[in-house]
Amino acid sequence: MEKTKLNKFIQKYNLGGNVNSVKWKSQNDKLSTTFVTADKSLLGTVKVDKFQFEDAELGVYQTDLLKNLLGVVDNEVSLSLSKFGDKAVSLKIKNSGGGESVDYVLSDLMVIQDPPPLKRLPKFNTQIKLDSKFIETFIKGKSALSDIDTFTIVNNNDNIEVIIGYSSTNTNRVNIPVDTLTKDLTDPVTFNANYFKEVLVANKECTSAVLEVSNEGLARVNFKVDDYDSTYYIVAMTDVD
Repeated sequence: MEKTKLNKFIQKYNLGGNVNSVKWKSQNDKLSTTFVTADKSLLGTVKVDKFQFEDAELGVYQTDLLKNLLGVVDNEVSLSLSKFGDKAVSLKIKNSGGGESVDYVLSDLMVIQDPPPLKRLPKFNTQIKLDSKFIETFIKGKSALSDIDTFTIVNNNDNIEVIIGYSSTNTNRVNIPVDTLTKDLTDPVTFNANYFKEVLVANKECTSAVLEVSNEGLARVNFKVDDYDSTYYIVAMTDVD
């Protein structure tokens, strides 16, 4: 197995270190996880196909440590589990050609909290096209405004814009015009720009996706690239000027 396949899977849920404790589920040559940020404003699922590993559920409590351990081994690796009875207690990652290996101690599944279920999804009134140019522009714009934590989706006379640093007062900001499939946004809606940037960084190889936005304050975006299928739900922020 190529280590890069596992690294990409981790990157798509770890989001620059914002998600650290998750449960991995390996079943029928697929690896998946569901996750939530500490403030519960971003939830998601990541799946990767053609991941040949035994069926198991693994508690990964310190993803950042696992990433560091993966840096020790070469790109071609083999994975195996050490078990105590039916319980997986550690993950061994070994160079396929022999030599170096690392052992990562797995967590008890009870220690890792499951993300809250999304019981009812609202109608997504506005659909924004995300392409390579948008992804690159947003990442650059957020990097330029490193102290800005929000971005806002605004309907200006039936023209939808994504604005990093939006405010009712005069501010430094980045305005990104976008193409839409539907546009029925009634009021400006604001989200966490740091999280969204990390979502885009983790999926920047995607050339076509759709950001769906509800007037009730929820956004959803799905990326499908190669063997990966990633979906993110972002809750709008309140009390924003």
